Amino acid sequence: MKNKNLWQAIKFTLFSVSAGVIQIVSFTLLNELLTMPYWPAYLISLVLSIVWNFTFNRRYTFKSAANVPVAMAKVFGFYVVFTPLSTWLGQLAETAGVNEYIVLAVTMIANFVLEFLFCKFAVYRNQEDTLE
Repeated sequence: MKNKNLWQAIKFTLFSVSAGVIQIVSFTLLNELLTMPYWPAYLISLVLSIVWNFTFNRRYTFKSAANVPVAMAKVFGFYVVFTPLSTWLGQLAETAGVNEYIVLAVTMIANFVLEFLFCKFAVYRNQEDTLE
């Protein structure tokens, strides 16, 4: 059980890193090339990374056959709280002079930790390793 949890954490980390790359690259393109303000660039890049991360973690990390719309609704519920809060706090920090990439990094780390815990104990609780 201990090794299983460790292996899940490692896989979740690796998929989250790949989602993080998607988020950073898309944020950078939107921020630097299109010169979008912080909050829309952040929101678009966050949505892209969420879809990527959900898809791979459901299939390979938690190996869950859970009803996809129900699981996605639970993840959506997490982001209904996380997104406005992180967008607002990020905008406050950026407006106060904190570099937008530092704000993005801190937000991504918080997202990573909180999302793993939420997926493990809420989204896929009692539904892990059900995928054949």
